[in-house]
Amino acid sequence: MKRRPNPGKWLWPALAALLAACAVYLSSLPEVGHLRRENPKTTAFIELHKERMRAKGLKPLARMTWTPIDSISPDLVHAVIISEDDMFYLHKGVDWEALREAMKYNIEKRRPARGASTITQQLARNLFLSPSKNPLRKIKEYLIARRLEKALSKRRILELYLNVAEWGPGIYGAQEACRTYYGKEASEVGPEESAALAAALPSPRKLNPARPPRKRLLRRREVILERMRKAGYL
Repeated sequence: MKRRPNPGKWLWPALAALLAACAVYLSSLPEVGHLRRENPKTTAFIELHKERMRAKGLKPLARMTWTPIDSISPDLVHAVIISEDDMFYLHKGVDWEALREAMKYNIEKRRPARGASTITQQLARNLFLSPSKNPLRKIKEYLIARRLEKALSKRRILELYLNVAEWGPGIYGAQEACRTYYGKEASEVGPEESAALAAALPSPRKLNPARPPRKRLLRRREVILERMRKAGYL
């Protein structure tokens, strides 16, 4: 009599191997609890920028001046939230609805035309990862974002993001961006300057808020200002 195949012979070992691999992968994720109290002195993006500068034989300059969120213009805080993640206070690190919409749009366009990274995901990427679009890197970004949301308050996540976000080659954080582009402190920028800074965030190396605005930057700035008005921030 022919024996029936026993799936357990390969299924359970395979599942055990998968679980072991997941455990190893999760153990490689960075700890984030220290960020409740400690302000990062550098980030993965800053170190990558320095490496690229060295590879070109240039001095690896990067400017980041830590500034408490209370010393950052409310206009800039609101502009960044409106521009980058208007559901920031409602999600737990990943905006699944925005992600579904982005995937649908990208499938229709047959190219990665739209992203859906939350502020928390962007913070995870800036602090610990790279700009790579590798799927495994994206999974890691999701997992770190969830850790950040569990360990930190929304206010602290926002404060960290505003201090480490890239705003141009070697320019990191709101304080250095405001000084570089407008010669002002982060507490001094108004609505239009704030909206222009927020509008430049998706392409900080291509869009300069201080120069006569490209149509793309100008259009995005006006959209952000209008959304700030509708939200009652202006």
